[in-house]
Amino acid sequence: MVYGANGYSGELLARLAAGLGERPVLAGRSPSSVAPLAAALDLPYRIGDAAAVSLDGVDTVANCAGPFAETAAPLVTACVAAGVHYLDITGELDVLDWMLQQDATARAAGVVLLTGAGFDVVPTDCLAAALVARVPGAVSLELAFHAPGGLSRGTARTALGEAAAGGLRRVGGRLVATPHGTPAREVPFPSGPRRVGATRWGDLVTAYHSTGVADITVYTALPRGAGSPLVGALRFGPLRRLLQALVRRGGPSERTRTGTGCEVWAEVRDSAGVTHSATLTGPNAYALTAEATLRAVRRIRDGRVPPGAYTPAQALGPDFLHELPGVRLELPR
Repeated sequence: MVYGANGYSGELLARLAAGLGERPVLAGRSPSSVAPLAAALDLPYRIGDAAAVSLDGVDTVANCAGPFAETAAPLVTACVAAGVHYLDITGELDVLDWMLQQDATARAAGVVLLTGAGFDVVPTDCLAAALVARVPGAVSLELAFHAPGGLSRGTARTALGEAAAGGLRRVGGRLVATPHGTPAREVPFPSGPRRVGATRWGDLVTAYHSTGVADITVYTALPRGAGSPLVGALRFGPLRRLLQALVRRGGPSERTRTGTGCEVWAEVRDSAGVTHSATLTGPNAYALTAEATLRAVRRIRDGRVPPGAYTPAQALGPDFLHELPGVRLELPR
């Protein structure tokens, strides 16, 4: 089942799966958008909210419906009760953290719970795990990503909520509040150096679980004014909800998706103070999300992931990146 098939990422996943001969059940809360997509792809569909949608005959749910703070817990509860595997494409830190706390519950139910199975956070999580595996004495990890091409409505609305929550770093194993964009540095991406600032990103949870490194900072190119009073104003709920409501539906066009890609840079420092870095280039973040999610679903349905709650690197391994079309890695020897 693709839950949230009426959203931008959900539709991309549904179309990719159908094009490769899969027959997913499409689901969501909006019959006016789910039903036409199901008809266009000749697929079955169901309507219902995350707590009530029928899972009869379903063995795996791919949750693409954000904000995941609202949909993850009820869907996971339903999946565990029904013995159904669950994946999502969240990058919301609180959801990622909660999901990984469900490991014992998932094992007892005999199901797989895989969180962050899209661009948030497959490339960063797997690249971090691959690099740390080559530098066993790593004591700090820095990650940076560059993903041009625009945002979907769901991503933009989630980003507003995350910005309102403030910046974070992981220091000594604990999440520590930090101003947006602080610290800042220049990062040597494959396409050239870019100035980036620290941001709130899923790897502050997932890479910590995947690598065990206690000091983690994630960077990206932040918009102008990221450290301005406007960001602080987003903490005012009515203003934030107004801005979220103004975000238009849709996302990057097919032309934009095919014409843009993503880049990830990772650097670790070992106990002797020596740094080691790695880079990744790949397709557009939304195209990568659809590919990664579908391939993860297939692995889980094939029984290649034992029951439990996982980050992408834990469930799929760092080498999962080599399976994704268009992804290229540069790792230290």
